[in-house]
Amino acid sequence: MGRKKRRTVYSGIGGQAVLEGVMMKNSEKYAVAVRKPDGEIEVDIDNYQGVLHGNKFKEIPFIRGMFNFVDSMKLGTKCLNYSADFYEEEEAKETVVDKALNKISGGKSEKILNSLVVFVAIALAVGLFILLPYFLTAQFEQYIENHSLVLIIEGAIRIVIFLLYVVGIAVMDDIRRLYMYHGAEHKCINCIERGKPLTVNNVMRSSRIHRRCGTSFMFLVMFVSIILFFFIRVENPVYRIGLRVLLIPVIAGISYEIIRLAGRSNNFLVTLISLPGLMLQRMTTKEPTRDMVKVAIASVEAVFDWKEFLMENFEYTAEQLAEYEDETPADEDSEDVLEEKQEDSKADDFVSEEPEQDAFVKEEEL
Repeated sequence: MGRKKRRTVYSGIGGQAVLEGVMMKNSEKYAVAVRKPDGEIEVDIDNYQGVLHGNKFKEIPFIRGMFNFVDSMKLGTKCLNYSADFYEEEEAKETVVDKALNKISGGKSEKILNSLVVFVAIALAVGLFILLPYFLTAQFEQYIENHSLVLIIEGAIRIVIFLLYVVGIAVMDDIRRLYMYHGAEHKCINCIERGKPLTVNNVMRSSRIHRRCGTSFMFLVMFVSIILFFFIRVENPVYRIGLRVLLIPVIAGISYEIIRLAGRSNNFLVTLISLPGLMLQRMTTKEPTRDMVKVAIASVEAVFDWKEFLMENFEYTAEQLAEYEDETPADEDSEDVLEEKQEDSKADDFVSEEPEQDAFVKEEEL
């Protein structure tokens, strides 16, 4: 079959890597596929409606970003806990605290703990990436009279701390495997959004870089915070700290709208703003193994009909797609496949063809 015209069509799915697996979400439906210790792939399918479900307030631009961020954190924590359960050495015993929480909450202790984990994670992120750079920079204020320069130094410190954090956790073996599953997740989405049947070979030679990745979102948060803190100033040190905390929802809202726009536009300015986040993904994603890709494919297929998507958007026929059903992937890619893989990765990593504007109906963070 000849190669289809190179273009990108938004699929509506997103996800994240979990322990030895991948979560994929399509609208309210999500699936977690995990490679169990015995080698089998377990797939759990459920619905997640999120906070303020059905409330139109959640759909307002620059406000919806904070709610979507919280939803991503809550669902991500839930899926990580689910995948971790397969690798506990022994069944955890219910503690006195667990029993008390279950009694008080009516059996909803898990939801309470997940919410607590999200709160602590957000608090740590605020402390590490927002407040710590401010306090470090404050040590130089008595030596630097130019307040604008002080703010630039604060922004630089914030980015350095973020990069050190990303590089630091990347050396951990568990995190490296998580990054490989992260790469598998991106490759699956890139594969179908570029109009290729979802097979192991096609996924393996797709790009592991995607514009709607959470890594890019976090970098945008750093970038947007620098801009806002530079132009919105107060003299009182206490007010400065309070202002940085109060502006976090605004920063998240602006960053979310930029990441949405990046997923649907090839505008030069948007591409330029997205570039640092895309480069950073080379650290937070790694090339997966074929077994990892199979797990990611299982997660996609549980929530998304990729064949129907290709027929509607890339002019495939059911007969053509049937040719891929019995595909038996080779253990190693042939030389021509490897050459095509390198070519596709270079083309897809940072630049994509102009997407069909009517194809982008909604956004889901990766």
